[in-house]
Amino acid sequence: MEIRQLRAFVAIAEAGTFTAAAQRVHVTQAAISMQIRQLESELGVKLFVRAPRRVVLTEAGEQLLQRARHILRDHDAAVDEVAELAGTQRGRLRIGSASAGVTTDVLPKLFKEVRKQHADAHLSLVSGTSDALVNQLLNGELDLAFVSLPVEARGIHTERLSQDQLVAIASPRHSLAKQKTVSAYTLAGEKLILGERGGNTRRLIDRFFAQAGVTLHISMELSRQAAIRRMVEENMGVGIVPLQSVSEAVAKGRLVRWWIEGAQINWELGVAKQIGGYESPIMETCIQLARKYFDSETVVDSSKKARRSKSGKIRPKKIARR
Repeated sequence: MEIRQLRAFVAIAEAGTFTAAAQRVHVTQAAISMQIRQLESELGVKLFVRAPRRVVLTEAGEQLLQRARHILRDHDAAVDEVAELAGTQRGRLRIGSASAGVTTDVLPKLFKEVRKQHADAHLSLVSGTSDALVNQLLNGELDLAFVSLPVEARGIHTERLSQDQLVAIASPRHSLAKQKTVSAYTLAGEKLILGERGGNTRRLIDRFFAQAGVTLHISMELSRQAAIRRMVEENMGVGIVPLQSVSEAVAKGRLVRWWIEGAQINWELGVAKQIGGYESPIMETCIQLARKYFDSETVVDSSKKARRSKSGKIRPKKIARR
């Protein structure tokens, strides 16, 4: 078995088609088909069943898939370790982000600083739900991921970077716009615009309302906080989001914010990595920069809180590191 054959095999298993897998590993469809034929010939078994629209793993293919992922992960770690010993500044860092705020506001600054220390490093970024990114970490497809906490998957280490409180948001044209707080029962009567299922933020929201004994009327489920904010600004419904993500829009009068009565729904952001995986210098650099960034954000926010709390215009935010 060759590494390129195993990469082709894993790509097909995950992509579902030879065409998509060929694009993923940057070869032609004819080349990837030949690699799989050679692998099947060497092993003496069929790895895929060709269906009309996708390929399906055989029992032998399912058995090989987990082994192949481990082999590729160990191979890549070995390459990185040898490169480090050779003093190369190349290397790679594959990052996932479940937070649009981290993707647009934090990572550009982090990547710029990483480049200063690792000029020739290859950096890549993917977005997704926290659950999806954790699976990619476990499969060796990512090195780090910024996810909402907690992460319950075995084999994953997490470190909390920041904490925020979930609040309800509405358009200034909403009939209850002048209120400061709102009850769970009132929210249950609203057309709610929430994040998609599979993320921890949505899980926190669902758990709170289940404990309150109310059934929600969900009109939309969106994958991005920015999309939720825009829909709420257009008075299409009421959203529930982390306070920091809407503080600017509230300050500018595009949205109103309600504290949810009896709720202490804290949203936590953390960085996740695989336990026992190889932690390259570039990965260590990125984690240290993330800690420094969120530490500085905590200091800045604390000073704002001290200034504003005297006027009584804003309730203190909750941002902390563990």
